Amino acid sequence: MKTTFKLAVIAAAVALTGCQSATTLNKNEDYTIVAPSLRADFIRGMDISMLPVIEDLGGKYYQAGSEQDLLKILKDNGVNSVRARLWVDPAAANGDAFGGGNSDLAKSIELGKRAQENGMSFLLDIHYSDFWADPKKQQKPKEWDQLTFENLTQKVYDYTAEVMQAHKAAGVVPDMVQVGNELNGGMLWPDGKSWGQDGKEFDRLGLLLKAGIQAVHDNDSGKDIQIMLHLAEAGDNGLFRWWFDEITKQNVDYDVIGMSYYPWWHGPMDKVKANMEDVIARYNKPIVLVETSFPFTSENGDALGNAYSETTPIEGYEISVNGQAQYLADIMTLLNELPNQQGLGIYYWEPAWLPIDGATWSTEAGMDYSGDKWDMGNSWENQALFDFQGNALPSLEVFKGQ
Repeated sequence: MKTTFKLAVIAAAVALTGCQSATTLNKNEDYTIVAPSLRADFIRGMDISMLPVIEDLGGKYYQAGSEQDLLKILKDNGVNSVRARLWVDPAAANGDAFGGGNSDLAKSIELGKRAQENGMSFLLDIHYSDFWADPKKQQKPKEWDQLTFENLTQKVYDYTAEVMQAHKAAGVVPDMVQVGNELNGGMLWPDGKSWGQDGKEFDRLGLLLKAGIQAVHDNDSGKDIQIMLHLAEAGDNGLFRWWFDEITKQNVDYDVIGMSYYPWWHGPMDKVKANMEDVIARYNKPIVLVETSFPFTSENGDALGNAYSETTPIEGYEISVNGQAQYLADIMTLLNELPNQQGLGIYYWEPAWLPIDGATWSTEAGMDYSGDKWDMGNSWENQALFDFQGNALPSLEVFKGQ
């Protein structure tokens, strides 16, 4: 059962250093928020990997006009899990950071601690790269580039073990671990690429994944850590069948299938639902929508264009706070109602990435490393669950469910 309620919000007048736009909540505007009916154990998660850098640059967050720690705001609104990405060495040889949160081991440990101090579970997302890893790029860490395949496989094991041991020593044992991020094209290219090689692509990819998975289990501190394998393009059933059929042939042992779904890129929600139902039946594994988001405005907060900048609706959802809230309510309901409670939950991707100078997707050093050449800045601020000044949006209330 769903309940619709109205929330009148008066925005705090907050001047946030580095913000390029005055976009904020409209004073006295009514917002219609739909609270989905969710299981008590439903994961209502957030990937907040940018947070340490944003805070270091002076970013602040507000709820009802009061400055508060982001984790407290999230907890107050029903969030019960935190995801953090981990890069091996996100800096150039001269020490210049790559940007994108500079998501190194210290930051993943910090976020894991803060999550657990707030009674939240912790998902660790190991990219096995020095910078962004996704379907279009899976670049080896600098120091791993010349390793033979045998030594690369051993390095995956050793590095994963070191990561797990470091988290344990800090008192932060993850509840779930992603071995790789958006693995459509494999990992650690070209050795672990899943296509376009010599026909033995999944033989090699399977060995790399097994090495990482084994290292997690060998260093799990007696905790039943769940292993996630994660693909993007949640509406593409052919992709998921191809990839997971091959992984099944390799006898790769995992617990959860992760999916990314950005509706302006990945198509209609009915295809996502059909794919999820098929994948659950075919592989007997639960699903987590481990990345998703939706824009609350088409306005831009900095020099870098938005990842989605159109004003037209996406799959019928208007570009607004209400549209964002309705999208979230519907996608949560879809997952909550999957067969046999096999839709475990969602993680919203970077809901608190404010448009602050310096909190850029990439620095010049990062662009030199990755080969990408865009303007510096944040292309995601219009998809946050906070306005450009850090005020919590009413759509955040959806995570409370009912």
